[in-house]
Amino acid sequence: MNNMTKLTALLIVLVMCFTMLASCDWFKKPDNNTNTKEEFTYKGYSTALGTNWNPHTWDTNADQSMLGYLSMPFASMEVKDSVNGVYQWVFEMAESITDVTKDNLDDLTKYGSTIVEGQDYGYVYEFKLNKDAKWENGEAINADTYIESMERLLNSKFRNYRANLYISGESAIAGGAAYYNSEAPIYSPAFDENEAIIEGETYYISLTNDLPYFGYSYRTLMEDYGFIYDDYQPEYVVDENGEPVLDEKGNPVVKVDEKGNTIYAKDENGEKIQIAFGETYYAALEEQVDPYGYIEVTEENVEMINYISLQFLSAFNLGGTPPEFFLPYFYYYISGIGDKVDFDTVGIYKVDDYTFRYVCQTPIDYNYFLTSCTDTWLVYVPLYDELTKPEGVLNVTTYGTSKDTSMSYGIYKLDTYEDQKQVVFTQNENWYGWTEDENGNLVSYTDCINALDSETGELVPFLVDGEAKQQYITTKIVIDVMDESAAKQLFLKGELSEWAPPSAELSQYALSSRLYAVDETYTMSFFFNTDKAALTALDEGANENSVVLTNYNFRKAMSLAINRADYVSVTQGWTPAFSLMNHLYHYDFYNDPTSSYRASEAAMQAIVNLYGVKYGEGELYKTLEEAHAAITGFNLTEAKALFTKACEELVAEGIYTAGEDIVIQIGWAKGALQADDNAQVDKINQYINAALEGTGFGKITFEAIGNIDDRYGDVPAGKYAIGYGAWGGAALYPFRNMQVYCDSDQYDLNEAGCWDPATTMLTLTVNGVEETMSWKDWSNSMIGTGKFANESNEVKLQITAAMEEEYLKFYYRIPLAVTTVCSLLSFQMDYYTDTYNLAYGFGGMRLMSYNYNDAQWAEYCASQPNGTLNYK
Repeated sequence: MNNMTKLTALLIVLVMCFTMLASCDWFKKPDNNTNTKEEFTYKGYSTALGTNWNPHTWDTNADQSMLGYLSMPFASMEVKDSVNGVYQWVFEMAESITDVTKDNLDDLTKYGSTIVEGQDYGYVYEFKLNKDAKWENGEAINADTYIESMERLLNSKFRNYRANLYISGESAIAGGAAYYNSEAPIYSPAFDENEAIIEGETYYISLTNDLPYFGYSYRTLMEDYGFIYDDYQPEYVVDENGEPVLDEKGNPVVKVDEKGNTIYAKDENGEKIQIAFGETYYAALEEQVDPYGYIEVTEENVEMINYISLQFLSAFNLGGTPPEFFLPYFYYYISGIGDKVDFDTVGIYKVDDYTFRYVCQTPIDYNYFLTSCTDTWLVYVPLYDELTKPEGVLNVTTYGTSKDTSMSYGIYKLDTYEDQKQVVFTQNENWYGWTEDENGNLVSYTDCINALDSETGELVPFLVDGEAKQQYITTKIVIDVMDESAAKQLFLKGELSEWAPPSAELSQYALSSRLYAVDETYTMSFFFNTDKAALTALDEGANENSVVLTNYNFRKAMSLAINRADYVSVTQGWTPAFSLMNHLYHYDFYNDPTSSYRASEAAMQAIVNLYGVKYGEGELYKTLEEAHAAITGFNLTEAKALFTKACEELVAEGIYTAGEDIVIQIGWAKGALQADDNAQVDKINQYINAALEGTGFGKITFEAIGNIDDRYGDVPAGKYAIGYGAWGGAALYPFRNMQVYCDSDQYDLNEAGCWDPATTMLTLTVNGVEETMSWKDWSNSMIGTGKFANESNEVKLQITAAMEEEYLKFYYRIPLAVTTVCSLLSFQMDYYTDTYNLAYGFGGMRLMSYNYNDAQWAEYCASQPNGTLNYK
């Protein structure tokens, strides 16, 4: 998903493909015959630490990484046969998970499942829990723990972000959405405020949510633009002698217009200074706002918002478009309040102390359901409730934000946490898998839990390559915040367990046996705000002529001007990207591990169509596969022609003057810019300027901006014209991938400043019949109760590929590169296998082994010349 951060090598199991460059090892392993308690520390680094690992609200990958150490899933995919790359399902917090729909069909009616006629499987799943599971304080974890945690996750008083995983999508819990909306606003867009009032229903205007058209909330609008003249002194009321009139507190009385808005003095050049628009009206609106950020639609409120909007729009050059044109698009309503619903209407119920059942809203395949069970919603309820405080009519909790607000039930517990400095995890003595050896070491072996025999469906001991293997040898995990330069020095001194070489140094380690290069699902892209008013406003600030991005041909030319094969040379081993989804997405992985979406005929054809590559008799490429393999995304000749056309169109439109230079800031990174970031933006400047020569445009300069808290939100909000970031994850079900671009109910749309997928229609031919739906509806059509949810994979492939092709043709998002984790692993430890597998990576921390304990490693590093290790 969004907000990608650099992963440490110990989490490399989460990435999605493998290439290893090998040479001979030069070091010798020591004898490990000791009779004392041993320490094995994994030392990682990051540019930022997670700040919120509450499973109900976590946001970034850094947050999720923190949560991963402190929790355990119900089930996971692990190594079964490393030689042949076979995985197995292993049960962790659950002892077993079984489909019991046939024996519990009444549950479908009781909890309001969407019933598919004749289907008696995939609805009701029974969880038998691991009876040895405990919190780090020794308290048992049972069925009540899970049910009470779910109640808090879905409770409408919290509006928890991660509830979206359980109120919608293929594994949604029956009745979950109704409980989440109990006595809370139900969102429904509308675009005619007068009609809303005439209908006589209760409608609301959002003061806090992004506005669908312009990308601003009224609150952001006022904060960012409503007081843009704060640097100027207001005019004061004066008496007949020209002296300021004072109020009862002795302060000068500010002069206001007939609406009660402050009037500011002229500037030093005598230029007209606009009044601060709508400040009095906005204050009146804010007094009415409900806890969800909405005010009720009344004629008086609409009049005030119209005034604010017109004042705002009039402040900018809109290319001759009357401000009134935009007013209908400035409103986003919710219709009504959800009925009061009790939690016992939600499809989760206790069977006995260590058994509960989960009733799905719609049927879901067993393997896909197990995949959803690799996430967690479990919280330690006493602490969660203790940390919960009311904020208006809503509740907020600080659970999972510090050591004192955390409670582990995973292999490790939080030992120390210094915000944005260091985090230390140590062994959780109460984890269910530990036993103590004769030296006082906590040890664990894989056969302490169950695996699922895929052939018989029976539970068997978890064995790896036919044996019970020691697992989780690492006794401590230390992660420090530092930059690349510091990380390199510490790694070569043996004080870090992994290091990701920057692009300039990567080639030096190409033959190292310790270099692991693994593709991720994340596709780095440029994403845009193409709204003319937003871009015009930016051009009043740091940008110059960014309004050119409104032009379709300009954006398409940008894409074709970028030499992706060269661009990745200044990255950490990334690979070129020409599509939204890369080769790691699989559409039928559980039945066919080779079922790559990208290699399907439909997906290949979509990208061949996008780039206009021809194949067949009389063409350079004879087959679809050859044409697809030949795509580079780079066509300088076509890019120049499109830029020439774009210049003519923009000049004719009157929003660009031929020959003028262009300056566009790009919202580039959450953290500080690194050397690779600067090298990448330099490349982009080179490519686009080369294509602009002779087209009528002046020189273009892209400026990368770092240290941005939310570049994904800032672009649709109009703070940047372009953002640089990625979507990724959910590799085993590509048919839901388009939701991140189209479904604003589940995701914050990066391209919300370009379009509204809820109202933009798309026509596709499915099973020989033309179907027309909104993009949002198409994105949901292949999951849950969607119109094509029960169609074959072939039909879903056709729909997904067609959507990917048509979406890319908008050029609201330009794919550039697939991210890759290129990391050197310390000689201190080894992965279980050097052959990467999509299901279990290299075996992860679970099966990681050590060549040296901490004391031996320190001694070994000290013995090296200058105390420096050689990884080349």
